[in-house]
Amino acid sequence: MPSVSQTTFEHTLADFFRVRLQDEAAGLEPRPQEDTLWYIGNLLARFGDSGQVFSYDRGELDIRPLALLYRDALEVDSHHHRCLLLRQLGDLALFLGALFPENYARRGIGRDYFIGMGGGAYDYLGENARHNRSVFSELSRRFDRLLELVALVCGRGQVLDAGDILQLYQRWRESGDPQVAAQLRGLGVVLSGGELH
Repeated sequence: MPSVSQTTFEHTLADFFRVRLQDEAAGLEPRPQEDTLWYIGNLLARFGDSGQVFSYDRGELDIRPLALLYRDALEVDSHHHRCLLLRQLGDLALFLGALFPENYARRGIGRDYFIGMGGGAYDYLGENARHNRSVFSELSRRFDRLLELVALVCGRGQVLDAGDILQLYQRWRESGDPQVAAQLRGLGVVLSGGELH
């Protein structure tokens, strides 16, 4: 059960992302449904907690590969559990594909992989989920555009100069903030474990 401070953090972060999503989505034609923007805002806030992104697999903390999540969804007997796994797959594909594409590109995994995995997962949910079918359908149909929207909202489209990166690095050294560390890694900065504080 999340603590009160965790719940407040996610609520505040969700509000931040929703406002950014609404502002940036105003220029899209057609504009995404309001429910879809709310869903994405909540998704981004949820993934603000690294415990929602990472999981233990064979004794190591890592991000479960999307292909393995897909396999798990195919093999599970319960319709309810299949929908949960596919939602996790779609959400992770949207999040990782928007925020960390260069990390995967170095391993030969391109944008089409995220679009196929995430769009396919949301397509199934659009037809089979108990709730939010219209949201999942839109996420499936417009996955590529929504991937760009999430990247824009999360600042992936902004160009940082060396001074900006240095300031971000200094902020991370002083605070040890995992979100700042993730942003630095997304910029290609390698951080060693002994550099905290």
